[in-house]
Amino acid sequence: MRPQRVIVVGAGHVGLYAALRLSRKLSPRRAEVVVIDPQPHMTYQPFLPEAAAGNISPRHSVVPLRRELKRCRIVSGEVIRVEHDRKMVTVQPIEGPPTEMTYDHIVVAPGSVSRTLPIPGLRERGIGFKTIGEAIYLRNHILDRLDVAAVTPDPAVRAASLTFVFVGGGYAGIEALAEMEDVVRDALSGYPELRQEEVRFVLVEATNRILPEVGPQMGAYAARQLDKRGIDLRLDTRLESCVDGWVELSDGDRFKAETLVWTAGVKPSPMLDRTDLPRGPRGHVVALPTLQVVDGDRVLDGAWTAGDCAQVPDLTKPEGAFCSPSAQHAVRQAKVLADNIRQVILGGVPKPYKHKYAGSVASLGLHKGVAHVYGIKLTGLPAWLMHRTYHVSRIPSFNRKARVVADWTLAFVFRRETISLGQLHEPREEFTDVTPPLTSHRPSEPVGAGIR
Repeated sequence: MRPQRVIVVGAGHVGLYAALRLSRKLSPRRAEVVVIDPQPHMTYQPFLPEAAAGNISPRHSVVPLRRELKRCRIVSGEVIRVEHDRKMVTVQPIEGPPTEMTYDHIVVAPGSVSRTLPIPGLRERGIGFKTIGEAIYLRNHILDRLDVAAVTPDPAVRAASLTFVFVGGGYAGIEALAEMEDVVRDALSGYPELRQEEVRFVLVEATNRILPEVGPQMGAYAARQLDKRGIDLRLDTRLESCVDGWVELSDGDRFKAETLVWTAGVKPSPMLDRTDLPRGPRGHVVALPTLQVVDGDRVLDGAWTAGDCAQVPDLTKPEGAFCSPSAQHAVRQAKVLADNIRQVILGGVPKPYKHKYAGSVASLGLHKGVAHVYGIKLTGLPAWLMHRTYHVSRIPSFNRKARVVADWTLAFVFRRETISLGQLHEPREEFTDVTPPLTSHRPSEPVGAGIR
């Protein structure tokens, strides 16, 4: 009997945890697990604010696939087509022509991307906060703005450089805003030219509250704490335009800002547009509670999905409710999904996913947080400690847990590093500037002459 091939599309929370469990629960004689992702790592997104703030090393917020998934086959490339009728995926590797791979089971879990709107100037000026690259870029960009403000003689440039706008009052937006405000506050001790009163952080949120996941009471507490820190909260307000850095809001305010961070929600990965799988009204892959893909009343044999890209019924709520796109659901769905695939391969019956949402924790910067877990509400230091404890327990592998804890321990002893490494984003620029163009060589002298 040949082993059945299980292709996992995407190595996010669902992809990595499902592949890891499948490779442990099924012998190579039973199943070959193939993981396809353009990146060689899984990003633990709850740690992006900590990485941006410098509390942990960016490398410690990602999990190397080849180290963690030793029993799986890793394919570094992008899935450009899924034809489930043929049980075939087409993969575009990092280099070379596209290749086709057949499968017996497929786990469609490419995750989500930033949900943007057709706002003038957003494409040119906005910064996302979904990847480790964006987190590193945001940190370097903000610290660069402090350098610009410290040396410019132009008051308008100074004011724009010290104005930081965050759009979106969910987890990503609030945690990123709070951490970066802490970073700027710490960094100002090294800038005698700048005053704290000149720094302006603005939060733009289209609804009338922030952090809806922790409930209205804890969300209101978080809003009061941010307001005490001088952060300008604009609730019931939308971003209308940001052309050339001029931020225009629906409340009529208009000002110049050199930093605009967009964290206003997510949507399913556009990779799903290149599949023949059934989709819901918002673009999610339609699934049963067993995490099998379903087309009307027909269950698609060998097709599975979970996480941000999936529309999974929430059995703990009234009919018609779906699981929220959170890491809490994704990790647990991955476990059930892997067990269900194993059951089907061994001739068993899949079981439905059912998990009552435990609650939420959110960081508001160093030593500050809010939590609403199992009906218990915490604020300040206890909530912050719960936030850190929960997430360090969830990041895969002892290796990563130990490195993150080591970073935190050092941060208690030493001051936060507030150094910009902006050259990372244009690493060849300096070398290019000092390298003469090809036309400067004499025709008789080949390029590379003198190298032996």
